[in-house]
Amino acid sequence: MHYRTVLREGSAAVVAELAVEVEKQLPALIDSTVGQIRAEMPVYRDAQFVSLAELRTSVRNNLEFVMRTLRGTEEPDLTQARATGRARALQGAPLPELLRAYRIGLTEVWNRFVDLTASSEHQDLRGLVAATSAIWALIDDYAEALTTTYRDTTAEVMLAHQSRRSALVEALFAGGAATEGTLWDIARVLELSLDGTYVVVAAETPRVGHEPLPQIENRLRERHHASAWRLTPDLQVGVVSMRDPVASQVIIELLRENQTGRIGVSPVFTGLGNTSRALHLARVALSSLMPGSTGMVQFNESPLAGLVASAPEASVQLAHHVLRPILDLPGDDRNVLLLTLRAWFECQGSTKLTSERMFCHPNTIRHRLKRISEELGRSLTDPADIAELGAALRALHLFPDTSHLPSPRDPLR
Repeated sequence: MHYRTVLREGSAAVVAELAVEVEKQLPALIDSTVGQIRAEMPVYRDAQFVSLAELRTSVRNNLEFVMRTLRGTEEPDLTQARATGRARALQGAPLPELLRAYRIGLTEVWNRFVDLTASSEHQDLRGLVAATSAIWALIDDYAEALTTTYRDTTAEVMLAHQSRRSALVEALFAGGAATEGTLWDIARVLELSLDGTYVVVAAETPRVGHEPLPQIENRLRERHHASAWRLTPDLQVGVVSMRDPVASQVIIELLRENQTGRIGVSPVFTGLGNTSRALHLARVALSSLMPGSTGMVQFNESPLAGLVASAPEASVQLAHHVLRPILDLPGDDRNVLLLTLRAWFECQGSTKLTSERMFCHPNTIRHRLKRISEELGRSLTDPADIAELGAALRALHLFPDTSHLPSPRDPLR
């Protein structure tokens, strides 16, 4: 202990003698220390973390420990310092304020030693010097014990908070908020609005345990966007609060600055209870990008897109059944016909607009459309066939691995 190393032979006895005299003034010493702490420190004066009664009890316990130690009646016991450090950490009191309060208390003790030394009965400067060294060494020992325990407790509290936060984030994404009360508790702990406006982000991890969007929560917070994130073996997923309708673009730009792989973004939605569905749509958007590529896609929330995304297995089966004859063609033929069909839908069935978009002669487009109709055995003028083709194209876009699936056992027609 630092305290023991500063006391030489003979000086311990002098310090003990002064300590006995100071201890007789303990009630007044407690009052003056409490008063000084409250006068100098608003955090204690306003009882932000510790009530007046708790402060007085803590001051008394710590001063009694100091006096016993200075009297030399026992080895320095830092149990009280550790207890104070743990209690204040649990209360959320700032560490610098704790150390300052303790220094105020020991300064009050030192002032009493000075007063005694200045009196006619105890004019021994050697005793004052020894006491001064002992008191400041005791401050070092106490501060070290308090600080270590405070930090250990703070880490323990943060770990417990993070564990609870992670569990609530997982429940939110899994749709585990079974009751309104549970959802309200999730919103409170995550500091998110229950009826706020959000997007969900799903980013592919480069490898297990590595975030594709490091520090994204802090970066969003700097831009005044609250968020909550969870890392899984294959994805980093987050729900991000939007302050206004145009914030979506700001968020997307931030994500684009940090992207290293595939990122899917949900449509904008309202209400924290819809997070699990939004995560599904964000994952669907991500899966529309080729594996191994780098890019970002936001799910286009149309009635048809929502319907297709809500039933992945049925949608994949639909795409397989409707488009299989083209999917089985050699690569170049397959790609040209699929691109032409998709462009034709996007151009509202206009051959002229489709040819302009694909930089082809209209007759070339007509020839391709005729071939598509023949390959698929479907008419591009029959509303029922057009509806199935549109849904199949949407499913193929959302679930691009469709072409690698085996033939369905239960054909749709």
